[in-house]
Amino acid sequence: MCNKLKRNSSKNRIVRRFKNLREKGEKALIPFITAGYPDLKYTEDLIFELEEKGADIIELGIPFSDPLADGPVIQTASYRALRRGVTLEKTIKFVEKIRKKTSIPLIFMGYYNSIFKFGEKKFVHQASEAGVDGVIIADLPPEEAKDIQQYTMKNNLALIFLLTPVSSDDRIKLVCNSSEGFIYCVSYTGVTGQKGKEEKMLKSFIKKVRSFTSTPVAIGFGIYSPVEARKLSSLADGIIVGSAIIRKIMENEGGKDTVKKVGEFVYSLSQAVKS
Repeated sequence: MCNKLKRNSSKNRIVRRFKNLREKGEKALIPFITAGYPDLKYTEDLIFELEEKGADIIELGIPFSDPLADGPVIQTASYRALRRGVTLEKTIKFVEKIRKKTSIPLIFMGYYNSIFKFGEKKFVHQASEAGVDGVIIADLPPEEAKDIQQYTMKNNLALIFLLTPVSSDDRIKLVCNSSEGFIYCVSYTGVTGQKGKEEKMLKSFIKKVRSFTSTPVAIGFGIYSPVEARKLSSLADGIIVGSAIIRKIMENEGGKDTVKKVGEFVYSLSQAVKS
């Protein structure tokens, strides 16, 4: 049986949220949004709206110039945020500001190069102090994460790793032993935001991951509708929805009711996951 969070998990909001949901027999809805798209004020308003409409944890994307693991929709959002001058440092300060107003678990999703340039130790310390609860570094496998992991463990920051349906048993075991908070299971092999999942393969994959760990499992990539959300949440402890939410923002960008419309979509996902 693989390990859960290796430090004082009672202090970590991610662990507590999954524990509370499990006790109620509910699944977690984890929306992804890009920090600073369309701007940081909008991001702030949206976080509060998503929390109100049923989000359990929020994944906050750090804008990056080459987000290879993301599909075209999220890539576009990232580029637009960068053009507005949204940096890693500004994203950390943004979380510090909003953390005074919300207790929802917040996870950074980013890429190693920007964190390396910022400084691993500095990044982990400042993110933790700001109120970030976890971090996903999409292009950093556990074999190469030992340096940053020593900092995340000291700072009560969950370091979350990804698995795919083609991951070997050895890789699954390694990620189960390394990932903290929850395990991010990709619903297929590819980039985010493409339709079409091999359901039978996915079920077998999730079952195998669960055989190695009691750590919560969340499924992400390519979830577009409440129907898909309900189906996939039945296999795991939670689902992560990104491209569909960013697309909804883009469709309504500039309108007076953009936040409200995105909130309504997230509410429909929440109802599907909780029902």
